[in-house]
Amino acid sequence: MNNLNHINEKGQPAMVDVSEKAVTLRTATARSIVSMPAEVMAHFTGTDFQSKKGPVFQTAIIAGIMAAKKTGELIPLCHPLGLDNCKIDIHINEQNEVVIDCTSSITAKTGIELEALVGASIAALTVYDMCKALSHDIVIRETKLMEKTGGKRDFKRG
Repeated sequence: MNNLNHINEKGQPAMVDVSEKAVTLRTATARSIVSMPAEVMAHFTGTDFQSKKGPVFQTAIIAGIMAAKKTGELIPLCHPLGLDNCKIDIHINEQNEVVIDCTSSITAKTGIELEALVGASIAALTVYDMCKALSHDIVIRETKLMEKTGGKRDFKRG
């Protein structure tokens, strides 16, 4: 029996049929972590860094929200969704890493994990792009789902 819901009974790619699912409030939060070398971190003061291209975190927030709204156009079998909300929070943690959290919500028949993951990923790539003139040793370490609610089963990373 096939447990992948994007593969039909013939083994072909297929969009998941959500027509029989209930409409519920669905939320998802994803996190990307960007490791920066000390010479880049030295340029951050307060809550942001003004690069030659503009404010790094503010630009990354806008890019992440724009990307989350376009997820259905980027991921082939993802349902196109109109988000009810998308929020991106960026901060520097105790390990001097840039932590990007993207939380999306919608009242719909299908979840929005992909929108949160795409938003966090594109925000991380934007941080890289805005800072790469200072160093190419910037590493996007991880992007992962932190939490989701409102679907068949909820999930929360410990």
